[in-house]
Amino acid sequence: MRVTVLGATGSVGQSTLDLIGREPGRFEVVALTGGRNVERLAADARRLRAQVAVTCHDGLLGELRDALAGSGVEARAGAAALAEAAEEPADRVVSAIVGSAGLVPGLAALRQGTTVALANKETLVCAGPLVMAEAKVHGATILPVDSEHSAVFQALTGEDPAAVERVVITASGGAFRDWPLERLARATPEEAATHPNWDMGQRITIDSASMFNKALELIETKEFFGIAPERIEAVIHPESLVHALVGFRDGALMAHLGAPDMRHAIGYALNWPDRRDLPVARLDLAKVGQLTFAAPDPARWPALGLAREVMAMGGAAGAAFNAAKEAALDLFLARRVRFTDMASIVAEVLTTMSSRDGLQNAALSLDTVLETDALARARANEAAAALAAG
Repeated sequence: MRVTVLGATGSVGQSTLDLIGREPGRFEVVALTGGRNVERLAADARRLRAQVAVTCHDGLLGELRDALAGSGVEARAGAAALAEAAEEPADRVVSAIVGSAGLVPGLAALRQGTTVALANKETLVCAGPLVMAEAKVHGATILPVDSEHSAVFQALTGEDPAAVERVVITASGGAFRDWPLERLARATPEEAATHPNWDMGQRITIDSASMFNKALELIETKEFFGIAPERIEAVIHPESLVHALVGFRDGALMAHLGAPDMRHAIGYALNWPDRRDLPVARLDLAKVGQLTFAAPDPARWPALGLAREVMAMGGAAGAAFNAAKEAALDLFLARRVRFTDMASIVAEVLTTMSSRDGLQNAALSLDTVLETDALARARANEAAAALAAG
């Protein structure tokens, strides 16, 4: 099987390469892409004998070439090279670039009519109708790699979609689920980047603490599965063993359980439609003892309410929401805003752009999405400046 991994140096990318490396005779690596971690990118490209390695930063091409010297792996750099890597013929393209940066290469992969294992939830949040239409036109298949959406996908296999009554997405609650509300404003990036269950990258871990990650997943559920927003729920599940549940009109509720290990969802997408052995822990339910669930507190996690607003608005609201969220996170990491300010900034951007920029009425195209993304980032910085000014 020929495989390309976009975002190979991130946490999902590394888990993907772990699985690929365990079956060297089965997978042929076409291309690996990454960001600034050229050393890791080059080492993985050498180890897995990739044909091409791409860094998205033009200025790092020389460093990548030096790291790959004598390996036979071709070094490339820049946004155009990233899209070209996604277009290389492959049986599976794993789209694991973090953030809206994954949209353009993800679309490029779909246009070759291949199977895309989509770990980049922002692709569907920003441009869901556009992405799904592109897949249909080119005969491409999209397989979800988020653990929650992989769980829903598996639960729906062989089922009539018309029989679905509800979809329940679970959330651990992140680092601050038990913190007093008044303490959240003083939370630091270091504290937010510690997850109780999952081993993930810094940005997604902080998004889990703020529940912006779950907000994106609610929108992704609507776009991928075509589920009406009022039928999509989020529930706090501290153990992170039930990844999602699908309820049917006969009252049955089908749950997908597994250890909190991204290699399960990745392996399912790599091997689909087959199931193969995976190096993930097997649950001992007697040792687990109990599973707990609770309704999310809207005061603690306002991001979930904002996701509801985005789904109701439609148009380019998803692109604005994601861009504002990413910009707010950048500001938090730079210690320019508080943890609790992030949701306020995103809310202000949605309000401003809805009234001033016709957000919900925008006809969705790639140009519209990219323009909305840039504008929302600018509006987020304006909102942050207003907060700082008091």
